[in-house]
Amino acid sequence: MALKCGIVGLPNVGKSTLFNCLSNAKAQSANFPFCTIEPNVGVITVPDERLNQLAEIIHPERIVPTTVEIVDIAGLVKGASKGEGLGNKFLANIRETDAILHVLRCFDDDNIVHVDGSVNPLRDKEIIDTELQIKDLETVESRITKVQKQAQTGGDKQAKLAYEVLLKYKQALEQGKNARTVSFETKDEQKVAYELFLLTNKPVLYVCNVDEASAVSGNLHVKQISEAVKDEDAEILVVAAKIESEIAELETYEEREMFLNEIGLEQSGVSRLIKAAYKLLNLETFLTAGVQEVRAWTYLRGSKAPQCAGVIHTDFEKGFIRAEVIKFDDFIHYGSEAAVKEAGKMSVEGKEYVVQDGDIMHFRFNV
Repeated sequence: MALKCGIVGLPNVGKSTLFNCLSNAKAQSANFPFCTIEPNVGVITVPDERLNQLAEIIHPERIVPTTVEIVDIAGLVKGASKGEGLGNKFLANIRETDAILHVLRCFDDDNIVHVDGSVNPLRDKEIIDTELQIKDLETVESRITKVQKQAQTGGDKQAKLAYEVLLKYKQALEQGKNARTVSFETKDEQKVAYELFLLTNKPVLYVCNVDEASAVSGNLHVKQISEAVKDEDAEILVVAAKIESEIAELETYEEREMFLNEIGLEQSGVSRLIKAAYKLLNLETFLTAGVQEVRAWTYLRGSKAPQCAGVIHTDFEKGFIRAEVIKFDDFIHYGSEAAVKEAGKMSVEGKEYVVQDGDIMHFRFNV
């Protein structure tokens, strides 16, 4: 599934450091702007403890986790929408992503230059928001020019609908609001809105990059960002990129766990970030479990059984007959597929079954 998150932010906020921790792709990281010019793409394993729990019971030949794509996009600067820095190219790279991880510098360090001379994540957020909003406003105004006459003088219902959606977006963007703050009630409106592919309509996760002392509880910068985004449909994650880079260099799982325990974290920031990115993309996981492999498969939340069968192979969807479904907790409780069946806990589902996260699936098909 080719959905991907783009990491954005001003130069020198920790984007490439985070990307390196995420993907081991080792994007160049240096203390000056525009170090990352071409977007680096990393295919990143999604941590899922359920795979290990199943493997302890089944003892498969291999475990295959699912993945998500993360793109490290070069640092935006004020004026990017007008081509400042490498603006237009960066904005095009953002447009190609499905969700945004917006990294904000929430730490003080005199040794790391800030492109605007001081640490102020609220200002940084507004700079990037403004650049994306300006680009979106250009898109909206261009579309309005195309549909306005048809909407106002003709009987074209679709043009009228598009015009109304565009006007709502124009009003919000001119007020300095992101497109995602605008909601639409009908499915027709939502479809028109989605097909505009506005930059500020993409789901966003604000990643607050903090120092080690703030890794567990955050700091004043994080509180300010939390307050600023409370009216947006957005989430916040606190990560200490410097710590994450140190964790990434540790060789064994035991060493990493010990390090995390020492600083008071249950889970690494990288693991939390990958899971959050996966959720941001509206993705969930179903599982297949057998002696050959225990495997995680990615699907869009709300998908029905035939579409999920098609994730494994298109023939499975074409010839779908039924799905045999075991809930993960039932498998763990009873300890085997046979025991689950004996307890009457395996269900047989048809084409209308909406797959749930963690379902263990076996598809029956005929082509």
